[in-house]
Amino acid sequence: MPDWIVIPTGNLGNVSALGKGFALMKDLGLIDRLPRIACAQAENANPFYLSYQRGFQALEPVGAQPTLASAIQIGNPVSYERAVKTLQAFDGVVEQVSEDELANAAVRADRTGLYACPHTGVALGALFKLLDKGVIQRDQRVIVISTAHGLKFSRFKVDYHNQQLESVVEQYPNPPLELSADYEVVRGKIDEVSRN
Repeated sequence: MPDWIVIPTGNLGNVSALGKGFALMKDLGLIDRLPRIACAQAENANPFYLSYQRGFQALEPVGAQPTLASAIQIGNPVSYERAVKTLQAFDGVVEQVSEDELANAAVRADRTGLYACPHTGVALGALFKLLDKGVIQRDQRVIVISTAHGLKFSRFKVDYHNQQLESVVEQYPNPPLELSADYEVVRGKIDEVSRN
């Protein structure tokens, strides 16, 4: 069993579904403990995070601003009450990430061979923040839920590497190189890059 599961959230239905599945596995004796759940929201659409900061006293809908994580750009989540109950049962937390944090987290994952979508970048960015704050310990086992593949967000990837994303300071840009269609030229550039 993991110690933590980090999940990107918008409408919050995935949080209660995740909790329900783990609770059922525990009831059936398939697992002996529940993981903690960390919900990750984009700062531009963060009503659940704001409610968490106020002890879940109430949901105050927000006007969701544009975010690279467009599928979770939700200012008034319909599954709020169920998500609160789930988070309380799983000793959960909520973290938010900026556009800069989510973009750089997604590309940081790409450097290991993944091809993360912006929504997964939200979850990874939240993981990094929770590690830095000491909420998640470095020796704990963590699963990050990836909700889509980066290929669905090719414009996001291209704009990142061309350093054209608003509100983002690209930490890991890898701009494209334009070369002539000549084997020796391409081979020479590969050799040059390999030496560096």
